Amino acid sequence: MTRRPLVLLAAVATTLGLAACGERSEDVAGTSKPPAAKLSLLLDYLPNADHAGIFQAQSSGAFTKAGLDVDVKTPDDPATVLKLVETGKVDVGISYEPEVLLARAQGQNVVAIAGVVQRPLTSLISLPKAGIAKPADLEGKTVGTAGIPYQNAYLDTIAKSAGISPSSIKRVDVGFNLDQALVSGKVDATLGGFWNVEGVELQQKKRDPRITPVDKLGVPSYAELVLVARGDTLTKKESSIRRLVRAIGQGYQVVRKNPSEGVNPLLKANEDLDPKLQEAAVAKTVDAFFPTGKNAKQPWGWLDTDQWADYAQWMLQNGLLKKQLPLDNVVTTDFLAGEGAGVGRKTPDGSARPDQSLPGYRGE
Repeated sequence: MTRRPLVLLAAVATTLGLAACGERSEDVAGTSKPPAAKLSLLLDYLPNADHAGIFQAQSSGAFTKAGLDVDVKTPDDPATVLKLVETGKVDVGISYEPEVLLARAQGQNVVAIAGVVQRPLTSLISLPKAGIAKPADLEGKTVGTAGIPYQNAYLDTIAKSAGISPSSIKRVDVGFNLDQALVSGKVDATLGGFWNVEGVELQQKKRDPRITPVDKLGVPSYAELVLVARGDTLTKKESSIRRLVRAIGQGYQVVRKNPSEGVNPLLKANEDLDPKLQEAAVAKTVDAFFPTGKNAKQPWGWLDTDQWADYAQWMLQNGLLKKQLPLDNVVTTDFLAGEGAGVGRKTPDGSARPDQSLPGYRGE
């Protein structure tokens, strides 16, 4: 996860609309239109390509048709999103799989309910002058990170997978100035930039970057961005949040069919965005918005508990988690199209169900 520091923008407040796909009968309760319900949605950062489906739904009048009055907010500080969700100050937020696991380890009652970006965006990025053609070439090189602990663990894993000593890589905390540090020659490579943001920007500037996502370098795959909510909020506002998630999913389906449909709404939401960059970024990210491989037939937002278990096990092995977590109450697919409470799972209330604990975790 890497984002530049925020300049506070006015919160994006609107009503959104779209008929909820795959709505279960208990949600509509025999009416043609569910009663309007107010919900707040807090982004992880300023509006950008990752949020294309959300703002497409906004511009198309989506959530109103789902009976929702949604207040979409931009965070003052991205680091506070999970805390605001956990304290109930917002209903739903966008965060990162690693951050959700760390928050649960600290006792925060937050639950992942949908995957917004299904795979890692975080990448190792270098320029040709650094001579890093393969991971082993990192030996003796300087790598800039944003100082996030699990990014250092990524570098350790990358080094071990490449057969070099982690200590042979010099690490420099460059904060959020990753591209600047790279272009200026302060570092030979960066780890923390996104292939669909920093990577695309460097490509458009003709820098010929070498970009490799961390899951191609030995780090287990994970969902870069997820929707999260407090456990008891899911219980109290179950129907509304289910409609919210499904309407957002429809927005991403529209963007999947025509990526340009997601660009103009983003530009309206954040006037500081570069149109050319966003067009390229949205088009490049489309596939990452949806499950692939063995999960390709699953609905938008699918969360693979085996994948979460593997990543959590990696965090445990690398000292990022101090003990095993029961993941059953951390991840749920109840709120996705075609799913529902009582279908193989139970809407999490924040309490663990030991008989369902995962990895290592899977009762192994």
